[in-house]
Amino acid sequence: MNARSIYVAATNQHVGKTTSTLGLVSVLRQRGINIGYCKPVGQRFLDLENIRVDKDTLLFADLLGFDIVPELHSPVILGKGATTAYLDDPGIFDYKDRVRHASDYLMDLHEFVIFEGTGHPGVGSVVNLSNADVAKMVDAAVIMIVEGGIGSTIDRLNMSMAMFREKDVPILGVIVNKVRPDKIEKIEYYVGKKLKEMNLPLLGVLPYDEVLAYPIISTICEAINGSIVENTAESERFVEDIMAGSLIDLNRIKDSKNILLVVGTDRVNSAMHKIDILSQVNNIEASPLAGIVATGEGEINEDSMTYINRHRIPLIRTNLDTYGSVIKISKLEVKINLNTPWKIKRAIELIESNVNLDHIIKGLQISSPQDNKNLLK
Repeated sequence: MNARSIYVAATNQHVGKTTSTLGLVSVLRQRGINIGYCKPVGQRFLDLENIRVDKDTLLFADLLGFDIVPELHSPVILGKGATTAYLDDPGIFDYKDRVRHASDYLMDLHEFVIFEGTGHPGVGSVVNLSNADVAKMVDAAVIMIVEGGIGSTIDRLNMSMAMFREKDVPILGVIVNKVRPDKIEKIEYYVGKKLKEMNLPLLGVLPYDEVLAYPIISTICEAINGSIVENTAESERFVEDIMAGSLIDLNRIKDSKNILLVVGTDRVNSAMHKIDILSQVNNIEASPLAGIVATGEGEINEDSMTYINRHRIPLIRTNLDTYGSVIKISKLEVKINLNTPWKIKRAIELIESNVNLDHIIKGLQISSPQDNKNLLK
């Protein structure tokens, strides 16, 4: 294999493409490699000063220190209505030309480019830009990210690989993500055994890390259509656990931290009083609460507000009821972003500690760091 680019794909959504790409970009850069980044096809986007880019692009612009140029770093955005418009008149869209232009330019500018895929391998097929189509177009070797398991992992992997095999796209190897620490040895053995039979290198097994799964207050607020009405400066606190107002007990107060209390506004006062009394009686100085979601209508008394402000607890108000709020929060898919620097750091550490980077570099056309002096930075 002699490629100058990697395409990071995954068997399905929320498996860890961005996390893995982030780690790979960082550690390869640390080895002196002049690396570029592109999200060829995006779905989740932001409008920034009249430019539209995929959300993930912001992360890599910050990490690599480049100014975002949409036609290079996020050339195709499939927003609402894009697919039906394409099917109505495919001839007016230049999606493939955009991807080729971005790839050619970045390959001239950098020694090596990482392309981040979108969703599962079939995403983008409706406009003839599936992950396999794009990987073939940009002449990249694929690293496939799969979720931890054995039977289901191999089944999904084999199904996903079919699209890349059809396009004759080379596979550099497989990274197994989100594996329970006590299962790592077993999965490494059995999945590795099957991958060897499939002639696919196992590049690494990443442990499931709770830190990467923690949502932050601002993300929760957005998910429940709420607004932070107190202590807005604390909106980036992370949440480790959720507790309903009716389930407050001493063990939760003593043993847990960074709890999100979800309670009807009419019950906030009694909940705050109970937490305060339990804390005082048991000499617990710091509040266990990372935030409070007050649902529905009602007033919060002065004593409760004193507690909230004394501990700088962000208070979210929402018109949803308590049950509806808990359901939406529990279904929240947590993504790494610029507001979660501890996740970025942890993602890099996981790749550095658990992925065979030497195998990746060996399989690619990359000169040694000593030869990089004349490369564009």
